[in-house]
Amino acid sequence: MKFMRILRHPRAAVIVHDLVMVGISWLAAGWIINRTGVAGIIDSQPLVAELLLVLAIQGLVLWFTGLYKGLWRFASFPDLWNIVRAATFGTLAIALVLTYFHGAQIQQVLGPVLVYPAVLFLALGLPRMCFRFWKDSLSKEKPGNTANERVLVLGAGRSGAMLERELRHRGAFNVVGFLDDDARLRGAQVHGIPVLGTIDQLSRVAAEVRAELVVIAIPSATNQQMQRIVEICEQCGVEFRTLPTLNDLGNKATRIDDMKRVAIDDLLGREPVSLVWDSIRDGLTGKSVMVTGGGGSIGSELCRQIARLNPVELIVVDNSEFALYRIDHELRSEFQDLVFHSVLGDICDSATVEKVVSDYKPDMLFHAAAYKHLPILQTQVREAFRNNIIGTMRLAEAAERHNVGTFVLISTDKAVNPANVMGATKRVAEIFCQNMNGRSKTRYITVRFGNVLNSNGSVVPLFKEQIAKGGPVTVTHPEISRYFMTISEASQLIMQAAVLGSGGEIYVLDMGEPVKISYLAEQLIRLSGKEPGRDIQIVYTGLRPGEKLFEELFHELEPYEKTQHEKIFLAHPRQADWENLGSVLREGEIAVQRYDTVKLKEILLRLVPELDSSSIGGIPGDSAVIPIHRSR
Repeated sequence: MKFMRILRHPRAAVIVHDLVMVGISWLAAGWIINRTGVAGIIDSQPLVAELLLVLAIQGLVLWFTGLYKGLWRFASFPDLWNIVRAATFGTLAIALVLTYFHGAQIQQVLGPVLVYPAVLFLALGLPRMCFRFWKDSLSKEKPGNTANERVLVLGAGRSGAMLERELRHRGAFNVVGFLDDDARLRGAQVHGIPVLGTIDQLSRVAAEVRAELVVIAIPSATNQQMQRIVEICEQCGVEFRTLPTLNDLGNKATRIDDMKRVAIDDLLGREPVSLVWDSIRDGLTGKSVMVTGGGGSIGSELCRQIARLNPVELIVVDNSEFALYRIDHELRSEFQDLVFHSVLGDICDSATVEKVVSDYKPDMLFHAAAYKHLPILQTQVREAFRNNIIGTMRLAEAAERHNVGTFVLISTDKAVNPANVMGATKRVAEIFCQNMNGRSKTRYITVRFGNVLNSNGSVVPLFKEQIAKGGPVTVTHPEISRYFMTISEASQLIMQAAVLGSGGEIYVLDMGEPVKISYLAEQLIRLSGKEPGRDIQIVYTGLRPGEKLFEELFHELEPYEKTQHEKIFLAHPRQADWENLGSVLREGEIAVQRYDTVKLKEILLRLVPELDSSSIGGIPGDSAVIPIHRSR
């Protein structure tokens, strides 16, 4: 039964065809050589035995060159190149076998060897290309067929050409033209379809060709280019889609023919990140890796990226049962060979931290668990201090005790000149890890970056929810701006920074240009098919306590420099008096146990001198601060 199923497989007919062509080609080569008067048939071997030998050798070569991975329907230059390779290697193998193992003379084999590859190439290549052209002709729009949607493609480069071919294969789309800003393409044709003008001429051309759909086929477009193109598409009034970005395609998240609605990531994302994957693989492959907060936005994406690098095991810790369940289910489904451990636990619990770190002894620990929601933490100083500071201390000290190779603290731009409780607690966590580095064999590295698009609790999901309800969209201030990057980009750069450092560094991710939140709101409204101010109102509510108009990535006492990666900067850390730091933090632990929020605010002001007491409701006083020294 299994043999019968193999025979019924569509590839079986292709293999049989190729073997028949191999036999015909060998006989034809011998016939051609004989007609020219050169001996070519090997007299020492029966013809049937010779043919069986040729079929066996050439068949194996055809299989191993990957010829049967492709379909005749999509036969192209790579398939022809595989045929050339197979014919060449097969001919050499046949000649060697016949000469050395079957007693043939070199002059008897030489004739067919010279002719056979060319004949085989024609015998295998021509049927494939003829079949491809025949199927393509059937896919073209028939006269009077009005079912196909008329498509105008923006971008006549390689991606646009690939898209046109895929849409033609689908049969439900009719590409009527291309638009491209490249002057060299004016008047040109792509697969017989004309380039009708520039992207700025979209409105006029779309009306002339009666386009029903516009597809942006420029995966390499920068955010400025995408913003311009989307604005033109919105003015055109025709429904528009976009292809996946190069980053999506590189992660194999989608295919070239997967059209999608333009998302805010397409407008605010930047050029694809170029990573030094060799160094990342060297740092993570075959290692035991732990991720705290692994069910959150950044933590879960870190888990996905790390899982692709074949670690010896991955340990995920999270205190949210549902978040842990989701990432557990996803990773076990997608990476079935991954040795994976999920731990439900609180990083502030000493017993949990000691048990997990001592049992698994990770080579690398990514600490992404933290409270990050600024307005909530502004009134929850005890929980912010407990989770962001004491939780980090527990993990960092356990990493030292159990010889963890690298400890990566994931921080935030709000730790620079903090104006709120959240930023201040993250800054204290930075200070502790930086100063732990000089007292341990463990490498302590801090990675600092800004807001992440579509992360849990971020402004984008909130705006989408408000838009879905019909508005209004609430923005705190017309001039407020923030740095943004995508979850995938942030996670990849975190891994890159983790393998760059030798310990004690603060790596700051290049966040590009800050984006006004009002612009973000307007674009989200437009992407939903509505008009700001007409369909959805934007209401300004005023800055919240602890909220700044703009964020900073570097402190004035942290001189920074470029690293070997263009998207990662190195900020020089500031050293603190270790004895005083430890003493004050012990006071903080006691205050947490007593739920003494007044004392905790006082401690934050001592640990972070640049923090304004009024921004956290602290009590002004002359309490001594922890001396902070600029590193040399």
